[in-house]
Amino acid sequence: MKFKYCRIQGKELAANTRTAKGIFSMLNKMVEDGVMEEEDEGLFHEIDEWFAEELPWPPQCKRQEKVICYFKTENSDMMMKMINPLLWLLERYEHPYYVVYTNFPGEIVYEDEYQVVVKVDENIVIEDVQANWSPED
Repeated sequence: MKFKYCRIQGKELAANTRTAKGIFSMLNKMVEDGVMEEEDEGLFHEIDEWFAEELPWPPQCKRQEKVICYFKTENSDMMMKMINPLLWLLERYEHPYYVVYTNFPGEIVYEDEYQVVVKVDENIVIEDVQANWSPED
């Protein structure tokens, strides 16, 4: 199956969206908390600056609206090449993360050549646990 969108996110939730923080938020927090060695902080800042120069900054993100971002997989070869060292940093400092691939990211409120920004779905559905389907011992 081919997926249209990819997002790298952590276990921690962002206060404004109540959803998993993205890779840049996770790494910014690690820098802020003094978790990384100076050389690794430099690597993060260098890549972060590259993204700031190469990727349009969605207005919804600037305004800190309840949105999250996904990379488009069809145009993401260069982006993912630049993301790989950031994944290495997360691995190095044993910071858990998930790579999410989807064709249904949600309601798209911004789109450019490399990314989409989607509105956070605040309608969380909590269902009962289904009946046990495992064989009886």
